Amino acid sequence: MTADTWFEVASSACLLIGALLSLAAGVGLLRFPDALSRMHAATKPQIAGLAFILLAIALEQRNWGTISTLFLVMLFQMLTAPVAAHMVGRAAYRTRHLRRELLLTDELADVVDRASHDLATDPANRPE
Repeated sequence: MTADTWFEVASSACLLIGALLSLAAGVGLLRFPDALSRMHAATKPQIAGLAFILLAIALEQRNWGTISTLFLVMLFQMLTAPVAAHMVGRAAYRTRHLRRELLLTDELADVVDRASHDLATDPANRPE
């Protein structure tokens, strides 16, 4: 077997793994019960799936222009997906679009209660 054949096999395997991880993320978005669970499904396997698909493209193309572009795509995705997931999770928590009985530890309850108490006692702190 030649080196090109090995690269094609590795690229095909990475593409298949990436597609399966992206499929798992889609199924999780449809099947999970609340916003926090769906947020987890949308970020964890989706980023890994994208990484495998980009690796498959890099193995198939094997030129520096493509690899540098793929690196930038992965870098920006890894920088923005966790921040977006964090914001979605905070919004879901504050608007109560979650199932509290599924939470094992609620670390935000004290902070949110304290903030709402501060707003109730001092009307000057309310945002306009």
